[in-house]
Amino acid sequence: MISTIEVSTNDRTELVDITSQVRKIVKDSGIDEGSCLVYVPHTTAAVTINENADPTVKRDILMILDRVIPFSDDYHHAEGNSAAHIKSTLVGSSERMIIRDGDLILGRWQGVFFCEFDGPRSRKVTIQMTPA
Repeated sequence: MISTIEVSTNDRTELVDITSQVRKIVKDSGIDEGSCLVYVPHTTAAVTINENADPTVKRDILMILDRVIPFSDDYHHAEGNSAAHIKSTLVGSSERMIIRDGDLILGRWQGVFFCEFDGPRSRKVTIQMTPA
């Protein structure tokens, strides 16, 4: 089963918590045991699993990514968004989670985040559930 959600971002870089949307899709799928793949089909965006209890974690992640991969550098890509492409490559375009008892297995503090590196934009996230 495959579903798609829309994510609208407001800033150039942003981490958007999509955990509740992914969980709803998993629940609505009726799959009790299996896996859930969350995939971002964009070259300047990504997806990650990290802490969703303290919002300063998102800010710290973006701060360090911007420090390590600055927007302005000696890039050659003509569109001016090379930093976004590099960040997307490092973070990754997909995450796979286990479904048990009709829900995602996530740690107490974990959430699923859409990572915007070239916003603001309207993006798509594809979610595929596979029964065990």
